Amino acid sequence: MFHWKGGMLPSLVRSVLLWVVAGLALPAVMTGPADAGEAGLSVRNVILVTMDGLRWQELFGGLDEIMMGDADNGTKNPDELLRRFAADTPEQRRERLMPFFWTVIARQGVVFGDPERDSHIRVSNGLNFSYPGYSEILCGFADPRIDSNAKTNNPNVTVLEWLNARPEFAGQVAAWCSWDVFPYIINTQRSGIPVNAGWMPLAEHLKPTPQIRQLDDTASELPRYWAGVRYDVFTAAGALECLKTQRPRVLYVGLGETDDWAHSARYDLYLDAAWRNDASIRELWETAQSLPEYRNQTALVVTTDHGRGEDRIAWRSHGRDHETSDRIWAAVMSPTVAASTPVSGQFTQSQIAATVAFLLGLDYPAAVPQAAAPLPLQKAR
Repeated sequence: MFHWKGGMLPSLVRSVLLWVVAGLALPAVMTGPADAGEAGLSVRNVILVTMDGLRWQELFGGLDEIMMGDADNGTKNPDELLRRFAADTPEQRRERLMPFFWTVIARQGVVFGDPERDSHIRVSNGLNFSYPGYSEILCGFADPRIDSNAKTNNPNVTVLEWLNARPEFAGQVAAWCSWDVFPYIINTQRSGIPVNAGWMPLAEHLKPTPQIRQLDDTASELPRYWAGVRYDVFTAAGALECLKTQRPRVLYVGLGETDDWAHSARYDLYLDAAWRNDASIRELWETAQSLPEYRNQTALVVTTDHGRGEDRIAWRSHGRDHETSDRIWAAVMSPTVAASTPVSGQFTQSQIAATVAFLLGLDYPAAVPQAAAPLPLQKAR
């Protein structure tokens, strides 16, 4: 999706400009977390990616033609959308929408949240919107004090901060996020974790090379459809360059456009954002596998902060008034974890934080007793 080598950047800039203008259980046996390292489940690095508000319906079923059936949902060119994403079966449609997820992550890893496989993963904070969801993902528990999206520093220590405080991870945790509230969710003031978010220049956390400067110049000249959320192409580009030049052991990437295009009632651009996010995750993963520090030593965790409503109108929103917006999904891929069909059972968003630590061979709930246990993962043979 994004290339840094000679001559590619100007075409990327042109593409971004054109795009913006056009867009104006049978649970597996789980090795105990305390002995994760001994059991061989631990890896050196983890990449955690979230895709804001991507519904399980599209992840598992792809394009839903009912959702694009009228002008109210902003599908400007339905024929083109059908050409790109329509297919005869849900399996074919989902693979066209998110090919890397379904041809690589799902086949080599474990997926949670497919109700057709009696697999259910839910938000446990009861609010079903972003700040409480991200705090639950990153801290491992719901906190009733976090009940808005206000820019207030998280009083809780995230698993990112917990890792960064350990000598073996100190200074090797980084976050690249599209939403400008993430510096508060991760509490960069206290944690010391560099969080590049919102419309912050990429050069604030990267060496200001000519390519980075040109990306920042382009971002500054584009119309900002959302004041607090930058386009994911810039977040993904920054995360990729961070991976290549800074080599963090824990990299968090928070992508945001899926939620914001949904709130804008643009089903076509919501799907397009999911497709582009999938391509960005592919590039991150393939780049990691090309680097000796990451090759066969890295786990990937992908999830979302909340679900959405179900019908043509309700899909645009989420929250406690939309009961189904507590339904989410998650996926884990690691060279140390056995691939399996979607794991059946009931799981929660609060299990993600401990899962990140567990993949690194660490017992997060032992240090943070209110945190949920990791998701069930089976050791690869």
